[in-house]
Amino acid sequence: MQELAPNVFVETGFRRVNVGAILTDDGFVLIDTPPYPIDAIQWRDMLADLSEKPILAIVNTDYHRDRIIGNCWFGTRVVVSHSEAISYIQNLPSSFLDSAVETLTSSSPERNSFVGMRLITPTIGFDRRMQLRYGRRTIPLLAMPGPTAGSIWVHLSEQRIVFTGDSVIANQHPYISGPHTKSWLDNLTLLRRARFSAEIIVSGRGTLTSKSATEPISNYLRLARRRVFSLYRAGHPRADTAALVPELLDMFPYAEENIDIVQRRIKTGLDRIYEEFKAGEKTNDIAPK
Repeated sequence: MQELAPNVFVETGFRRVNVGAILTDDGFVLIDTPPYPIDAIQWRDMLADLSEKPILAIVNTDYHRDRIIGNCWFGTRVVVSHSEAISYIQNLPSSFLDSAVETLTSSSPERNSFVGMRLITPTIGFDRRMQLRYGRRTIPLLAMPGPTAGSIWVHLSEQRIVFTGDSVIANQHPYISGPHTKSWLDNLTLLRRARFSAEIIVSGRGTLTSKSATEPISNYLRLARRRVFSLYRAGHPRADTAALVPELLDMFPYAEENIDIVQRRIKTGLDRIYEEFKAGEKTNDIAPK
């Protein structure tokens, strides 16, 4: 665990996601939760070592499986997310949790550790901006569409810290889970401006990073949008985006044994961009950035 500023903590050592915690006069506000029960219990114990104060609320930076299934292990009735995330979670199929556990585990003992897990639907939602207030601490939340329609950032401007979720991932191919890459690019541009107070960016996965490290993400999104736009404008079907995967594959490092997973991630993202242009055609908003 690292203390980024007084009473602002981050843990980057858990599997799949980074998590944060803000200790207020009244208790903890968590930013995302670890998906694996053993990691969630460890995180809970680490926080208990810091303070006997309770966990008051959880903020989910998007509705990705990795960020929401661990909420149930923290015993709080207040879970905050974007309203789009609430709608998404409410419409998940009954098989969602079983599918998530199957994806995350590779053995029966590991699967058994998830027994008792339940899906927690966020109890508080917002569309643009929101502030959580506990004691003397104000915690601003910003709606920042990007990887998903329900992506949000937690911006502690006085401490010059921002938790961006999957909008920023260091040295990895971005997760493009929805057709919102134009907004994503706009938000990354905003993040890099001098007036946006942030010296420490807590990325959704991997290491902490800085403003300059977000430029490769923007370059990736711009290139992907240009290439997909060319295909779309020429009348090619969505399936033809597969031909673009090799060009994007080498833009970020990856382990050779994970090449199939990375290629699928890239292809899924390209398909989302294709759908973005298809939807934009109806509103005359299809030009690439």
